[in-house]
Amino acid sequence: MNRPPNPSTILQTAFSFWSSKVLLTAVELGLFTTLGSRRLTGAELGNELRLHPRANPDFFDALVAMKFLDRENDGPQARYFNTPEGALFLDAASPRYIGGILVMLNARLFKFWNDLPEALRTGRPQNEVKHGQKGMFEELYSDLPRLEQFMGAMTGLSRINFEAFAEKFDFSQFKTLCDVGGATGLLSIEVAKRHPHLTCTSFDLPVVQPIAKRHIADAGLERRVRTAAGDFFKDQLPKADLITMGMILHDWNLEKKMHLIRSAYDALPVGGALVAIEALIDDARRENVQGLLMSLNMLIEFGDAFDYSGADFRRWCGEVGFKRFEVIHLAGPSSAAVAYK
Repeated sequence: MNRPPNPSTILQTAFSFWSSKVLLTAVELGLFTTLGSRRLTGAELGNELRLHPRANPDFFDALVAMKFLDRENDGPQARYFNTPEGALFLDAASPRYIGGILVMLNARLFKFWNDLPEALRTGRPQNEVKHGQKGMFEELYSDLPRLEQFMGAMTGLSRINFEAFAEKFDFSQFKTLCDVGGATGLLSIEVAKRHPHLTCTSFDLPVVQPIAKRHIADAGLERRVRTAAGDFFKDQLPKADLITMGMILHDWNLEKKMHLIRSAYDALPVGGALVAIEALIDDARRENVQGLLMSLNMLIEFGDAFDYSGADFRRWCGEVGFKRFEVIHLAGPSSAAVAYK
């Protein structure tokens, strides 16, 4: 029996910015961090967050209904506390904190996405550049504290995928790895932790090198993870058996993507591999909603940058000379696209 058309999915999606803004605001206010391991009434929590009494209980109960907070009992004396996921991922005191990227979403992208219609009509960025300011990367790399804050935000987002890559990929045939656009060195650190036979290099701009060195030292891996400085559009990449690019290729247009793929090919030996970790769009472009939305975000941020499918990656790498390909699902919407020389 055919079900009659139902508008509930349309309405749920149309109103989803309400839910998003509640969660993003809670993270920006430090709600989950303020709670920590405690249980507080709405009045107590509101006082600590310096909220108007009108916020209680609607704001907190909305988070309970959305399963981002939990609550003990009902009424004014009910006490709110973190869910296991909230404690692990949204409390800034947790080593698994991912709230940094949520703060950035709230501070920047939420308002920029309001101009999606203009981006679709013009093909132009809708971020700071539109308003006569420096581009995101140009601004970040000129302000070390902001750069480190941004990298911290991306670390939380990247960690799950890099851990999955370190677990799922077969590293047995490789001795050296170079992570291009290595930022804090996270990918090299996660791989080196699990594969003692590998020597890793985290390659990024000179301004990033001190940040990476500090994170590598904190992990106790200075002997097996080194840093190298350069511009991947101007300089040759360090030679390695395995070259990785975690959420790098999607930042650029096709010409620059091809430059990076060629540079990786030139730096690899026969039998070496290039790995691109992204929210890969499925080949039929029907399933990976996050990958497709990320590609629209690249339009908002950069105009001509875009995300891609495993089939796209295979075609581009094949043009350069790579011979064998595979896609390894990592976590959530993300996968590793692999090309072997």
